[in-house]
Amino acid sequence: MNHIVFIVMDSCRYDSFMAAKTPNIDRLAPASKRYSYASWTAPSHHAFAMGLLPHTSPKEVFASEVYKDEFAQWRERTGYADIAFKEFLPDLSLPKVLRNIGYRTVAKVSMPVLNKNTLIARDFDDYKLMKNHNDFAGMIDEMEFPDEPHYYFLNLGETHYPYMLTGDNLPHISGLHGALKTMDESPATAGKQGFDPGQMEMLRLQQIKCVEYIDGQIGRLMEMTPPNTHFIVTADHGELFGEDGYFGHGPIMHEKCFEVPFVEGRLA
Repeated sequence: MNHIVFIVMDSCRYDSFMAAKTPNIDRLAPASKRYSYASWTAPSHHAFAMGLLPHTSPKEVFASEVYKDEFAQWRERTGYADIAFKEFLPDLSLPKVLRNIGYRTVAKVSMPVLNKNTLIARDFDDYKLMKNHNDFAGMIDEMEFPDEPHYYFLNLGETHYPYMLTGDNLPHISGLHGALKTMDESPATAGKQGFDPGQMEMLRLQQIKCVEYIDGQIGRLMEMTPPNTHFIVTADHGELFGEDGYFGHGPIMHEKCFEVPFVEGRLA
């Protein structure tokens, strides 16, 4: 069995990824457009914990057949031929399946909604919420690849609003990523928040810059991994930068919230 590194670029929309220069990720395989099962971090990650990756939206097929095929693809990813849909039952937990066949399962996450008290953390051997929401570099520093096969699940905050890699002077809403600014205010006092088109464009370009930073860190990670390590690079959902009057993600039904990049493969 081989090591598996599953990287989730939080909030990274498909076209942001495609606009970025990603020479290291490109070494794995061409990127494809896929669709998230949800438009918000927590439910999307519940799907990942089940073993379901962003889907291709196939036509004229039974959903049950798509799911069974998706679970079966973990045979190739692990190099363990006996994985089948029945191994996921009744828990529907990918970390549990991997632990049962000999993997050490390790998660490092950036978003507080994925903290170790959530159900997502239940079946991991080691689960850590990073102190900083954009510390992919710190995650890499803590990783090792011994003879025991490891499954690393990494949730990266660099591509999540406010997209600040350092002290970037970008428009932002105060509070926890803007989410708590008016939680205790009534609708009458909260007021309207938003960015003008120029600020929206600044944020979109900054997400692209963050993808390029992540690619550089993935290159550093690749230098540490054994040759047969299987990489998955994707996103949990997309993001809106002013299209049709929307910003962000969550309770939004818009195609840009569901379009995500997907790349998987092993280094040649």
